[in-house]
Amino acid sequence: MMRAVSAGAMRRGQNGIALIIVLWITTLLMLIASSFIYAMRTDVKIVTNSLARARLEAAADAAVQRGIFEMFKPPQLPGRWTTDGVAQPWSYQGVTVDVSMTDESGKIDINTASDALLRGLFLAQGMNDDEAAAVTDAILDWRDQDSLKRLRGAEEADYLAAGYSYKPANAAFQSNEELRLVMGMTPELYDKVAPLITIYSRQPGINASIAARGVLRALPGATDLLVDQYLSQREQARTAKLPLPQFASAAPYSSFANGIVIVRAVATGGEGNEGSSFIREAVVMRLATPARPYTFLRWKEGSAASGGGSLATGQSAPSSAPQ
Repeated sequence: MMRAVSAGAMRRGQNGIALIIVLWITTLLMLIASSFIYAMRTDVKIVTNSLARARLEAAADAAVQRGIFEMFKPPQLPGRWTTDGVAQPWSYQGVTVDVSMTDESGKIDINTASDALLRGLFLAQGMNDDEAAAVTDAILDWRDQDSLKRLRGAEEADYLAAGYSYKPANAAFQSNEELRLVMGMTPELYDKVAPLITIYSRQPGINASIAARGVLRALPGATDLLVDQYLSQREQARTAKLPLPQFASAAPYSSFANGIVIVRAVATGGEGNEGSSFIREAVVMRLATPARPYTFLRWKEGSAASGGGSLATGQSAPSSAPQ
């Protein structure tokens, strides 16, 4: 009898162990299945996001091409997109795109602008004569090819003495952002002047007919009253399709459109893109050859804080650099 009981108990014990093993295997299989489902969902989400981004990017690129098409239309043609930086709404394949086109001749070129125009730019930001002269001379020392220091400028020895880990380039600025490296250029001052400057105008003056208020205010002799009066007259003439008036203060610093335009396209919305956006920025230069009517000087993905056409490349200011 004891042997029979022992055999029965043994079988029950073996059955219990087998049940536990089955439960563990079932749990393990459930964990594997859950991990697989989670991985698949993640992959699907990644693919969906990639497709949504590609859709926005394609719409932004299409808007740039449309902007180039608008560049070649006659200026007096009704409905032609303007090159004054004002955003133009456009829709492509269900995606909303805001396109702004900015003619760079309406900005101050930090590589070619005259000393007086650069100084006026900083005076218009509230700096006194000495401060404006110091920043202007530092910019001129940065962009020239020699190591001769201007009266209030800065060359290699001054940067080293001030604790900077770099020296002036003694060459033309390669981007607007490079201006941040110049001695005396604070982040606050740069943020103020960034929308007003360029490296693409390649002219010593400005095109007053499309220049923004901040640029016109930088002209020596231009007061707030004179600038506001001119802007009002310019807008009235543009609305009435009349020749644009001349700005007397701009006469000594007059420039002209040179066919270089920054096109900025901000694509948002669309199916599956709610809350997402993509920004494309391109610098386009018109050419005189019919076989190749234009070329790109820069093509990049933009950022929300680019300031209306400032394209970052090349050097950037080290976070530890003195200000």
